[in-house]
Amino acid sequence: MNNAADALQCVSCAAPLDVKDKVSDSGWREAPRLRDMEEFKFGNSTLQIEGKYVPVADIALQQGDAVYFEQHTLLWKEPGVPLEQYQLPSSRRAHGMPYSVLYAKGPGRIAFSRDAPGELVVMPIHPGMELDVREHAFLLASHSVTYSFVRIKGLVNLLHGGNGMYLDRFIAQAQPGMLMLHGNGDVLQRTLAAGETILVEAGKFLYKDSTVKLDTVSVPGVKTGLFSKLYVAQLTGPGRVGIQSMYHHHLSE
Repeated sequence: MNNAADALQCVSCAAPLDVKDKVSDSGWREAPRLRDMEEFKFGNSTLQIEGKYVPVADIALQQGDAVYFEQHTLLWKEPGVPLEQYQLPSSRRAHGMPYSVLYAKGPGRIAFSRDAPGELVVMPIHPGMELDVREHAFLLASHSVTYSFVRIKGLVNLLHGGNGMYLDRFIAQAQPGMLMLHGNGDVLQRTLAAGETILVEAGKFLYKDSTVKLDTVSVPGVKTGLFSKLYVAQLTGPGRVGIQSMYHHHLSE
């Protein structure tokens, strides 16, 4: 989306426009995020970030706007903000309980946070875009973004036991929307060229464009135990890849 010549923030993701784009020698840049007490508008509503270490997304929802979120990320809300059950495409469990996503409609104020230190990253979703996100990383999304998920076997089970992990899938159809992610530690983003491959420790993978292929591969000649191999996530471009510098494990089904 185009920004005004004198704009200080991107109208889509609130990334600062008045500072030099900083990219590391290896090609990683900071993902677009909001700082403490900064504001961001989506639809007719306003979102403000509060706090530095475990940041809070404080939203003034307006009439006609709505967001959906995982049930346990709700921090507080005004009594007049109605909540509804979000209809998931299929059953899923988390921490041994049925996985639950809720839907909040304006007008009124509502706030969200995750139970870990990190950063909140704003990901604008334009029509035709599709973004895949590791499970338990999305904080909230606007109602115009379609939500589904797919099960990936071979990542979490190789590290911590269990039957695998999920990728949450977000797609914009006719209207643009907003997705906010929580990354543990710092969040970095890199754009891979077509055919370019990078290996990422599975717990540090955060998100990717749907055009990026994800595979689980073992590292030749390396073992983590008597019989265990070292497995990593292999990501092949083209497209964006996001990583988090700290891993906070969540038990899956």
